[in-house]
Amino acid sequence: MANTTSSTASNSHNTPAYRPYRLKKVLSNHTRAVSSVKFSNNGKLFASASLDKTLIVYSTETLAQISHLIGHSEGVSDLAWSSDSTYICSASDDRTLRIWDARAAECVKTLKGHTHFVFSVNFNPQSNLIVSGSFDETVRVWDVKTGKAVHVIHAHTMPVTSVHFNRDGSLIVSGSHDGSCKIWDTASGALLKTLIDDKVPAVSFAKFSPNGKFILVGTLDDTLKLWNYAAGKFLKIYTGHVNRVYCIMPTFSVTGEKYIVSGSEDRCIYLWDLQGKNLVQKLEGHTDTVVSVTCHPTENMIVSAGLDNDRTLRVWIQD
Repeated sequence: MANTTSSTASNSHNTPAYRPYRLKKVLSNHTRAVSSVKFSNNGKLFASASLDKTLIVYSTETLAQISHLIGHSEGVSDLAWSSDSTYICSASDDRTLRIWDARAAECVKTLKGHTHFVFSVNFNPQSNLIVSGSFDETVRVWDVKTGKAVHVIHAHTMPVTSVHFNRDGSLIVSGSHDGSCKIWDTASGALLKTLIDDKVPAVSFAKFSPNGKFILVGTLDDTLKLWNYAAGKFLKIYTGHVNRVYCIMPTFSVTGEKYIVSGSEDRCIYLWDLQGKNLVQKLEGHTDTVVSVTCHPTENMIVSAGLDNDRTLRVWIQD
């Protein structure tokens, strides 16, 4: 069958026809590039991080701004939510991470130790640990209670572009501009496996799948690959988007059929069928590169974020 956007619909005897997403709202609250957007785990809130040095928290229901997190002295590259949807951890070019009470807009802790831009951050599922990746080439694991680093892993030979825990928090995956993707033991900080070790292309993103069995890896050659990391081989390739320069953060959509969703340097958002690898929809409207997308945990809703010539969040829904 041809990989056309209509191919899902022609399978309608065993799968429902694809319902396209449409634009619901454009949010223009940031004054600089929006670098990251993420839904809270309960889906009631989403938050955006920006090069304007701030984060903004929104209500999913009303799409209104709930709080403005101000305190970083440089741009913010990434954010992560605690499992209980109460706290946000932000990663900044000011070399710190901050833990915030999302609704109260209070910084409750500042994590210091990185010696260069902090680029990626995630909580473990228990939310007692935070992992961060930095341009200082280290991966750091932090104790949330004490704010101290538990492990400082000299993980890569170039900037670390992404860090992520698996579903039980026992493993960490890291990706780097050095072209490698590595898996670490959370408890010991030991290297368990090198999934990819090529000088080129640079690894711009790595994330465990929701079921924890696979890793989605983005590389700066317009390619996303789904890896079976236990077997050390990739199963699927997703192409069509443009990714040569920026660390674009794709994600999984699991609320209906399963999709891979990614931004692109051609200012569009791409949705692929996870199993079939075929492109099912391309969302247009942003006026600059889309580096971050987030999918609601239970509803068919996507929020996307644009860089400096755009500075907006766009909210997309299915009818």
